[in-house]
Amino acid sequence: MESLLESGRVRDDYINLVVSMPSGRCVSVSVLESEPIVELKIASQKTLGHPFLRLASPDARPLDPRGSLALSGLRDGDSISAIAQQPKLAATSRAFALWCVGGDRIATWGDPHCGGNSSSVQDQLSNVQQICATSSAFAAISADGNVVTWGTPGNGGDSSGVQDQLRNVQQICGTRFAFGAILADGTVVTWGFPAYGGDSSTVQHQLKNVQQICATSCAFAAILADGSVVTWGDPERGGDSSRVQDQLKNVQQISGTSVAFAAILADENVVTWGDPDSGGDSSRVQHQLKNVQQICATSSAFAAISADGSVLTWGRPAYGGDSSRVQRQLKNVQQICGAYRAFAAVLADGTVLTWGDPHRGGDSSRVQRQLKNVLQIYSTAFAFAAILVDGSVVTWGLSLQGGDSSGVQHQLKNVQQIYGTNNALAAILVDGTVVAWGNPDSGGDSSSVQGQFLYM
Repeated sequence: MESLLESGRVRDDYINLVVSMPSGRCVSVSVLESEPIVELKIASQKTLGHPFLRLASPDARPLDPRGSLALSGLRDGDSISAIAQQPKLAATSRAFALWCVGGDRIATWGDPHCGGNSSSVQDQLSNVQQICATSSAFAAISADGNVVTWGTPGNGGDSSGVQDQLRNVQQICGTRFAFGAILADGTVVTWGFPAYGGDSSTVQHQLKNVQQICATSCAFAAILADGSVVTWGDPERGGDSSRVQDQLKNVQQISGTSVAFAAILADENVVTWGDPDSGGDSSRVQHQLKNVQQICATSSAFAAISADGSVLTWGRPAYGGDSSRVQRQLKNVQQICGAYRAFAAVLADGTVLTWGDPHRGGDSSRVQRQLKNVLQIYSTAFAFAAILVDGSVVTWGLSLQGGDSSGVQHQLKNVQQIYGTNNALAAILVDGTVVAWGNPDSGGDSSSVQGQFLYM
């Protein structure tokens, strides 16, 4: 795209605009008046060095990138404003959704049956603040608290049955096949597959003053304002907490495997329930679970970080519940990430320890020399990706599930954020570029939607 004439004089068919950011930085941008507004946006982003800009006219009217510059009302010499938007990613088991906070569009890719096609709801999206997911459906919350859903209808993608109740929504959480939403008044609305938490009628009278909702694959747990907990969904997989109900007081946070919950209390002790073999029974380590600050999970095991940086694990040994191989090294742990059958821990010195299924992320020996100065770790079901201080990425685990990023490694520079489906990973770079890898059918190929990012 041409911007300025070699002579430094702008032709009559160009429009010259001043683009200003809240920081006070201003630049001049020239584009053909016959072009769509998206070309003005592209030129502004390149000149300012900021991706995902939202442009507004001199009278603060948002400029739709899909609109015509000639019909926008802008005149040569006008000053317009540009606000940098923050791109974010969400994922179902086989699809990604990318949006900008406050934006009116989303870009989705991957399996269309699992939320990878959002074309039917694009015109309903307005000022999106948050997107949440089940395994095959997405739910978007707008600034006014309304909700838009898409994906597999029976798994949360169809909220028409409760749409009149979905007002002033503050938070949404998903099990595998159902959503639970907290409203501004502290009540809860659920939809999706009933047996997986989509039907909360048996506990609806208890769901008052709800502060937070957590989930396993089959059940929900709600923390109330008084620190007590209400559960529903599959009773054997976390939906029945009656065995420990008298212990669930002053609960601060809850984590879940696929079929069990673990709650950290105000005194930093831990209470567990659900499938006993998959983390619901912590009796083996209960006497050691003191001063717990954070709990992370695989599908069938928990790992708890204590205040001194040590780690305790329980649940199915092959899924990360047995950390004896690396226990002596698990000191000064800063972060733990769980895949389906393995854990990865970042230590204070920026190195990484892994355990669990060695073929599915539990063995990082192939890349251990590269795992230095690690900032953050992300995962698919069977692979991990680590962002280093220099913005580069190191991956390991099953190759086709995201563990091999060699095909895009040259693009993975200045990475800011990574998110994973079950079988693919997607990274947002500092310049706004999105790079995906892994199984193409599960979101590992974003080439079909790269053009959509310009209109967000």
